[in-house]
Formats: sequence, structure tokens, C-alpha cells
Amino acid sequence: MHIYLDNASTTPVHPDVLAYMYEILNENFGNPSSIHWHGRKAKSIIEQSRKTVANTINASIGEIFFTSCATEAANMVLKNAVTDLGVQRIISSPTEHHCILHTLDYLQINNLCEIVYLPVDNSGHIDYHVLEAELSKNTSKTMVSIMHGNNEIGTIHDIDNIGRMCHDYQALFYCDAVQTIGKLPIDVQKSKISFLTGSGHKFHGPKGVGFVYINNENIISPYILGGAQERNMRAGTENIAGIAGLAKALELAVLQMDKNQTYIGSLRNQFKQLVEHNLHDVSFNGDQTNHYLKHILSISFPPGLHADMLVMNLDIAGISASSGSACSAGIEEDSHVLKAIGHPSIRKAIRFSFSHYNTTSEIEYTTMILKELLSK
Repeated sequence: MHIYLDNASTTPVHPDVLAYMYEILNENFGNPSSIHWHGRKAKSIIEQSRKTVANTINASIGEIFFTSCATEAANMVLKNAVTDLGVQRIISSPTEHHCILHTLDYLQINNLCEIVYLPVDNSGHIDYHVLEAELSKNTSKTMVSIMHGNNEIGTIHDIDNIGRMCHDYQALFYCDAVQTIGKLPIDVQKSKISFLTGSGHKFHGPKGVGFVYINNENIISPYILGGAQERNMRAGTENIAGIAGLAKALELAVLQMDKNQTYIGSLRNQFKQLVEHNLHDVSFNGDQTNHYLKHILSISFPPGLHADMLVMNLDIAGISASSGSACSAGIEEDSHVLKAIGHPSIRKAIRFSFSHYNTTSEIEYTTMILKELLSK
């Protein structure tokens, strides 16, 4: 038996997406930049995919650009907003994904931009009063970079509120929506988002393809130079099958969003209840009331437990999950997210993340294995 509970890391590709990608790889192999029939056919597939993504987030077709992944898109947005749009200050949080934090480190180390980190509470929520105070006290060109939903603890930020404040204070708003695209409704117009990024493999699409939404009012220069692909915004021959697979997966995710999220939410609640009933001295990281991602449950285990060992033993039992900690020079440490929320370092966290492919019997088996491992 093999049970996959690491869907926040990546998801299995939907069978319909696989079939569609195979068809394209087999029949539509033309270069989209070519003007002959094969090229035009390939180009039409890309443009239809662009339309699908745009419609999903209420954007214009011309505001969507395909990339190799969300990490590339994040680098494009943050670095080029500084060089092209005159951004002098970026306000972010310490619980962002590493593709954000490491890019901000680069900008700060090279004296290209001032970086301000907002405090977060024990659930991982930013303080919106502090955000507004930061926006109001400085007249320099500012961008706010806050993720929609946290990839490790599942806490959701209020992007409508953030967007409103950015609009009121004439700041740009960049939203990393990697964990929420296809799982939560997103309207870039309503939320007044300037930039948004997503990645296909997080919603049952292929790896190696992502996208960036760039509002028409905030045009930046290309991050990768070369040919005129993606309307001169992203050089390189397009990954046609990947782009089409991303769009197909997103289309299916949106079509089944309510059904899937209800089911996944019930699985999460069942697992949480089973863990509370069967295991001693456990707690849960992130928001557990209203503002959490239904597919993520981060569990904090008793002191003395080595999280990496537990993950390894779960793997031996056929269960794939991920550790909430990282090992550096042989010393096990909490992740940057857990440190930011004040997670006790003597406790170790494991992230379990679900999809609609998971079953009740899988979480029951996982609970049983956890109980056996913790009783040893």
C-alpha cells in the first residue's frame, strides 16, 4: 500500500490532463512561432490555454504569461518591479515561500530595495494594522508581497483587504497564489492585485509550467531574453503540452472546486479528529478556525520526537508526508515558517496534505501507523 499525503508539495496529474497532453505531444508538435499550419495550430492551443487561465482569475488575456514555474515568475515580478517600475520598498512577511524570501534577500543584499517584514501571530496571520501603518508612513514607491495561502501551515491571508489597502496607498500588490489557484475563487480585479503567480503541478497539472498575471498598468521588461515568444515577455520555445496541461487541469479544478473542497475539508476534519482521539500531546499549526486551506494539516508532535525519523518511518509504512523542519549541518531545526509563528523548538511538525484522490481508509490507516510509531 502506498498513500500519498504530500499534495501541498505536488499533486498527481489528472488522467484527463495526461490524455490531453499525450494528444498534443503526438499530434501538435509544431513550433508556435512558425507561420505554417503546424505552427498556427500549436499557437492556437497556447492562446486557448491563456484564455482559460485569464477567465479563471478575471484577467484580460493579454495579462497572462506562461513561465517554467512559479519560482521563475516570482523572480520576474520582484526583480523587474524594482528595476522597471521604480519600486524602492517591498513589504512582505517572514512566512513566505523561499522563492520570495530568497529573492528579497538578493534585493536587500545588493542594496536594490528596502525590505520590510510584517510580524505574524501564532497562527501565521499578518497584522493588518501594521501593514496599513507601514503603507501610510512612507512615500517611496512600494510593493506588498503576501501569499494567499501558506504552503506549510495552511493559513489564508485576506487578499481583498490587502488589495484595498494597497490601492488606497497607491502601492503594488503581488500575490503568490500557488497553493490556492484551483482551490479558492480568485478575482484579480476585485482584490486589486497587480501581479499573481501560479504553478500547474499544484492543481493536478504537469510540472515545469507556471504562469504570471501582470496587470496592464504595470508592464515590466522580460526576465529571460531571446526570441519574441509570449509577446516579447518570456523568450524560449513554448512548452505547448505543459501549457495546455496546466490550462486543462485548471479548468477541471475550477469545474469541480466546490465538490472537491467539500470532500477534502471533510477528510482533513476526520483526520484531525482521529489524531486528537488516538494520539497524546499533539497540537495543530496555523489557523484552525475559518481562514485555513482545507488540503493542509500541520501537526505538532510531543517533545523528543525527531520529525525526519517519523517521516522516514511513515515512508517505510507506505505513507508519504513531509517534515515541517529542515536539517542543517546535522542539527534539526524548525522551518522559517514555524520559527516565525513561535512554534516550540522542542516539538516537531509534520505536514499532511490531501487531494480528492485520498480516501477515509487512507487517513484511518495513517492514524493507526502514527499511533504505533509514537507508542514505541
